[in-house]
Amino acid sequence: MERLNDFLRRHLWVQMLLSVLLASALILLLYPSRSAASVVTRTALCSVGGIAVVVAARRREKRAAGGSTDRLVGLDGRLRKGEAPTDPAERDAMRALVEQRLHRTRHRVAAQVVLVVLFCSVTALTALTAGARPTLGFALLTVVFLGWFIPYGNLQHRRLCRMRAALADDRHGPGATGAEPHDR
Repeated sequence: MERLNDFLRRHLWVQMLLSVLLASALILLLYPSRSAASVVTRTALCSVGGIAVVVAARRREKRAAGGSTDRLVGLDGRLRKGEAPTDPAERDAMRALVEQRLHRTRHRVAAQVVLVVLFCSVTALTALTAGARPTLGFALLTVVFLGWFIPYGNLQHRRLCRMRAALADDRHGPGATGAEPHDR
C-alpha cells in the first residue's frame, strides 16, 4: 500500500485521472441512461478548475520543499509518519511546507461546515426532484464522503500541528536564532 501511495504522490496526473474516472463511474451508476463518453468528457471539463487549483498548490509546495517532486514526496512521507528531519536544510524545508499547509487550512472548520450544508442540501433537493436511485446514491455519497473527509482533515491538521511543535523545539535549544515560532 505504501508503494501505491508513493506512486500516487509522485504522479499527480494519475490522481487526477483516477478522480475523473471514479466520478464518471458514480454518475453512470446514478444516471445509467447517459452515454459513457459524454459523462467522462463532461466530468473532465468540469474538473479543469479543480485540477488547476491542485496543480498550483502542488507547485507552491514543491517550491517550499526545495523544488523537486522527490523531496516533496519524501517530506510528505515523513510528515505522515510524524518523523521530524534531522538535517538542518530538511528541517527548514519541512518547516516551510508545514507553515504553508497550515496557512492554507486556516479556514478548514468553516469549509467543513459549508461542505456538510452543501452535500446535505444536494441530497435533500435530489430527494425532492429525482427518483429513489439518485437520492440513495447522493445520500450514500454524502455519508461516505463526509465520514471520510472530516476525520481525515482533522487528522492531517493534528499532524501538521505536531510537526510544527517538533520543528519549533530546535529553535529554543542551543544555537537558536532567537526567532520565536508564531502560533496561529
